[in-house]
Amino acid sequence: MKKYFGTDGVRGTANIDPLSPERVFEIGRASANVMLKNTGKEVRVVIGKDTRLSGDMLEAAFSAGVCSFGGNVLSVGVMPTPAIAYLTKALNADMGVVISASHNSYEDNGIKIFSNDGLKLPDEKELEIEKLLDKTPGKRPTGKEIGRIINTNGAEEKYLSFIKESLDGYINLQEMKIAVDCANGATSYIVPKLFRDLGAEVISYNNEPDGMNINRQCGSLYPEFIREKVLSHKADIGLTFDGDGDRLIVVDETGEIRDGDFIMAICAKYLIEENRLPNKKIVATVMSNLGFDEAIEKIGGELTKTKVGDRYVLEEMMLRGAYLGGEQSGHIIFLKHNTTGDGVLTATQLIGIICRAKKSLSEISGCMKKYPQILINIPIKERKDPFGIPEIKNVISDAEKKLGDSGRVLVRLSGTEPLVRVMLEGKDKEEIERLGQEIVNVIREKIAK
Repeated sequence: MKKYFGTDGVRGTANIDPLSPERVFEIGRASANVMLKNTGKEVRVVIGKDTRLSGDMLEAAFSAGVCSFGGNVLSVGVMPTPAIAYLTKALNADMGVVISASHNSYEDNGIKIFSNDGLKLPDEKELEIEKLLDKTPGKRPTGKEIGRIINTNGAEEKYLSFIKESLDGYINLQEMKIAVDCANGATSYIVPKLFRDLGAEVISYNNEPDGMNINRQCGSLYPEFIREKVLSHKADIGLTFDGDGDRLIVVDETGEIRDGDFIMAICAKYLIEENRLPNKKIVATVMSNLGFDEAIEKIGGELTKTKVGDRYVLEEMMLRGAYLGGEQSGHIIFLKHNTTGDGVLTATQLIGIICRAKKSLSEISGCMKKYPQILINIPIKERKDPFGIPEIKNVISDAEKKLGDSGRVLVRLSGTEPLVRVMLEGKDKEEIERLGQEIVNVIREKIAK
């Protein structure tokens, strides 16, 4: 049986299998089949997308597949991924679907599926869908039994109302100046409107998507862009999102870039002080900085680490009853409010803390000191476990011995791209750069393109 789902849905080059219209039609049919079998009633599917050129084509193909099995599609247009997680529950749908490849370039696209509770499909449900893709089509309803596509108005307003209500009280941002980089993606319309509604002066960039400029030298992978704008406009904060709006990186008023670790540390500190963090539990991944670990320990939090991926963070949060969790990359989950990483919600929660603390972002960022860290991505020919090659295993082991307790090494295969990711952390930046280069050289020699 062919594997279609990766760690974050189905991804690939748009118009090439598995993201050809023909295959996506089949995925839509199979998904409706699985959900119909599990609900025993008419299937309602919420579908949204980011701003990629291929989004219309793939949305049409998936929708046709759902309708051909008798399900109805609620099309909400361009919408951040976390908005679909929320709207799936709010609109009483059986499934939510996002057509997006997140931070990837416009040639790529993907399909992310949420169950009726706003959670990403568990592995066993994805397996059910994959099994059906290898079989004959199944039922073909006719006449009035065929599903329909319904353009659903008011979804954006519903999501924005939910975000505002998450503040637990109105805040007035009339004295705040916010610089925003929307990555020419799904937040291009929603984010500027949200913060203007709250009274802020908003300076927006990369909010004119043309289908091909999503994530192009902008967004959360390029925070230097919004850093420059924060400094030139003397803004109080810079917000930079990825293409589908599920991650956020921020820049403080001095131009310092604050990643997901800083955001989580700040939120954890103030939520604990306000008695709003149940059990003081926080979940992060193995990529989080050692400085983050120390910050959580200092404020009396209980930290649990998972492997990389927001779905693993969420699973651990639900297991441990944690309210706050996320990734260094900017996927932050506030489980009281939403079931997935939500950059828009995170930005709102962080700004709410700034307002309540009556301090600048640079001041409240003092709760964490970041250790020097390097991250190198190495393209590879094929997905092969680096630790299965003795030379690579040995050079990693040598680096770990040299760093001892003052640092760490993490080498892993990317779950979404043909890359090996090498991360080193320690007190001595020159040492980790030297050791990192030694590891990279061996990986490139043995398995790189």
